[in-house]
This record gives sequence, C-alpha cells and structure tokens, in this order.
Amino acid sequence: MYAISSRLTGQIREYASAERELAGKGFTLSGNWDYRHGSFDCALDDAGKVWLRLPFSVTSGNLDSESEDINAKIQFGEPFVLKHVYNEGLDPEAQPRTFGAMFDQFSDPADRDADIEPEWIEKARERLREIESRDPG
Repeated sequence: MYAISSRLTGQIREYASAERELAGKGFTLSGNWDYRHGSFDCALDDAGKVWLRLPFSVTSGNLDSESEDINAKIQFGEPFVLKHVYNEGLDPEAQPRTFGAMFDQFSDPADRDADIEPEWIEKARERLREIESRDPG
C-alpha cells in the first residue's frame, strides 16, 4: 500500500454526486463498504491487480445500496495505491464447502501488499489530478 497526498483528503461531499462523478472516471464502490465507511476503487492495470482506492467515512445520513435515495454525506480519507499479486491457477488445497459440491477453487493472494512500481504510483497521481481538477473543493 502506498499513500498519496491529495486535495480530496478531508473533503465532505454528497455521496450520490461523488459516486456519479467518480463512476465517470472508472471508479466503483468497493465490495468492502458498510453503513459507516467504504471506498471507491479504480483498477490501474488491465489485470485488476493494481488499484487506486479513495476511502471515505459517512459523516451524516445512511449509505444503503438497496435504497434509491442515498442521503449520505461522506468525508474522504487519504487515497492510496494497493497491489494484489495472486497465485495463478487453481488452489491445490481447495476444500469442499458445507453445502456439498461447492469448492473454493481459487488461490488466496500470494502477496496482498506487494511492492508497487513507480509507474503505478505516477498513474494513480494522474488519476487523482483528473479528479481534483474537476473538484471545486
């Protein structure tokens, strides 16, 4: 993980408008969100191993993906780049699940916090500059 300074850090925004703007830049709400915090993620490579993450905390309202009227305000934390290096192929130690024939056949990441090459850090900075240049804050 590599933190990147940004004008975005500390800004408070309406979740809905931030989500719309960031979706136009290739970001999606990451799967690890809950009602109080989350992050917007953007893959920096075609393989989906290097990501720019924009973490946030909910400062008011509720973040609920099943509601069409998300009234949350969010405050951005410090952006960072992360890299996951995965073992290629099937997991030789796959175990059956409780419900029978379901198998967890995919390997765990070989290194969840792999070293990040300078080219990815620069690419992340470029993406942040694009967002900051459109951002009034």
